[in-house]
Amino acid sequence: MNTDELVELGQQLRVDSVRASAAAGSGHPTSSMSAADLLAVLLANHLRYDFERPEHPANDRFVLSKGHASPLLYAAYKAAGAIEDGELVTFRKLGSRLEGHPTPRRLPWVETATGSLGQGLPAGVGIALAGKRLDRSDYRVWVLCGDSELAEGSIWEAAEHAGHENLDNLVAVVDVNRLGQRGPTRHGHDLDAYARRFQAFDWHTIEIDGHDVDAIDRAYGEALSTTGQPTVILARTLKGKGVAAVQDREGLHGKPLPEAEDAIAELGGPRSLHVRVAEPQAAAALRSPTTEPVRLPRFEQGEEAATRDAFGKALAALGTARGDVVALDGEVGDSTRTEEFGKAHPDRFFECYIAEQQLVATAVGMATRGWVPYASTFAAFLTRAHDFVRMASISGSGINLVGSHAGVAIGQDGPSQMGLEDLAMFRSVHGSTVLYPCDANQTAQLVAAMAGLDGIRYLRTSRGKTPVIYGPDEEFPVGGSKTLRSSEEDRLTVVAAGVTVPEALAAADRLAADGIRVRVIDLYSVKPVDAETLHRAAEETGCLLTVEDHRPEGGIGDAVAEAFGDGRPVPRLVRLAVRTMPGSAAPDEQLYAAGIDALGITAAARMLVEEAVVR
Repeated sequence: MNTDELVELGQQLRVDSVRASAAAGSGHPTSSMSAADLLAVLLANHLRYDFERPEHPANDRFVLSKGHASPLLYAAYKAAGAIEDGELVTFRKLGSRLEGHPTPRRLPWVETATGSLGQGLPAGVGIALAGKRLDRSDYRVWVLCGDSELAEGSIWEAAEHAGHENLDNLVAVVDVNRLGQRGPTRHGHDLDAYARRFQAFDWHTIEIDGHDVDAIDRAYGEALSTTGQPTVILARTLKGKGVAAVQDREGLHGKPLPEAEDAIAELGGPRSLHVRVAEPQAAAALRSPTTEPVRLPRFEQGEEAATRDAFGKALAALGTARGDVVALDGEVGDSTRTEEFGKAHPDRFFECYIAEQQLVATAVGMATRGWVPYASTFAAFLTRAHDFVRMASISGSGINLVGSHAGVAIGQDGPSQMGLEDLAMFRSVHGSTVLYPCDANQTAQLVAAMAGLDGIRYLRTSRGKTPVIYGPDEEFPVGGSKTLRSSEEDRLTVVAAGVTVPEALAAADRLAADGIRVRVIDLYSVKPVDAETLHRAAEETGCLLTVEDHRPEGGIGDAVAEAFGDGRPVPRLVRLAVRTMPGSAAPDEQLYAAGIDALGITAAARMLVEEAVVR
């Protein structure tokens, strides 16, 4: 398009943003109006995208990091012919695909859910890494950011990672409109302040007037010709551009324009321009990943092995069998054992360093391109990335997260390194799967099973060695459990997982020696939980004792309690968990102090049995 046509297209995008928000009675039209020219030029002159084939392997990828500007995105879809005008005005209404913030669950052209600011650029880095190192394709990744979100630390994790990886297939466009939600942003219209920061991370920077379509056009061309480093285009814009009553004015964020019809008239009225977006180059499928039977590591019953060791070996074996599996590390691969994958498959191993938000975002970005990521760090540190996990769930993203060094069982490192809240965090995520194996063979089987699941999958591994209690050919269906001790004389049921399973078995042996039979259930699938087995145990033994190396809130105890939320009689339920703030001590001392070792379980079980006799 020429200059005049681009100006008209920008005005059309503004008008349609106002119209959509007015029809909804809510939305962010002023945030959309500031970036209208930026998106108009990209759509008309630089984006390569087949809207009829959003899965096309050579399509450029566009991420609207400032997700609240969704009216602008939907206006662009209308201009490209992807949606009709009638759908545009269903914005934010029940049943509409056009949600307040865009999600790929509803629209096939959306790469990842945004709206929690600071996430679009990190996800874009993941997509760009996939393009450069996995897909080996020349598609571009365009990310439209707002200036307010540049206060988020995750933006600078992304910026440093992109610079380090020389992602010259990544272009960030920052809509510097000066105004945030409640007033001016930190740097206002000081483009140089932003440029210095990006330059420090080895980005090529371009500063422009974001309403000069010719300058925007030249900037995009310069970005496309830049090699060896990512590019950021810093565009000075005005919030509410084109309507005097709202332009560059505070207090209007997130509100439809007060006089929408007058504003539309001031912008020149509705238009019906159609943009013929450039098609991507013809391309075959980007890859034909190998898929072979997985030859998992095998551990002998009776030996001792850490579940983190089994995870590393199993992941490497899975990578051999499946060419679509990738591994990401948070600079702890020697501890989590992802280094096993890195040695076996260096071309599919990604070091994200101590940047857990970028770690998860990279996994999300790669998953959008069809890869199957396993991202690992200490369980405690994944809590830093909870918002990224939450947004990944909103996207419907399929990623595998593995948290090692869980619980007090890690020993002397102390509470800062102990994952004690991770089960609760991941159980609370919509559609998640939460797995906590107790031995090496179980771990290996579950690592392989995770690759075939949907949604967010979390595996909890342990630092220390534990006895191998299952044979290498044992099966562990997700949603199942294993009953390890059972008799008709059972007085109560101990429900354990992970490191507390061998403690529960030891306690059961002690109790049996005293003539007290107890059932032991290995609840390796914490979500979904094996409700049927729990119901049967409750009926047959009358009392459930849960024991977990986790805080009492949100973990195994709550998972078991929720299995009785269907109205059936609730059994007596007693929980052993980590209730104090641990210090530094040896692993066995930690378990004893928390009351979750064999002695603690034995004492609790005896007390419960004695109370039952008294009753």
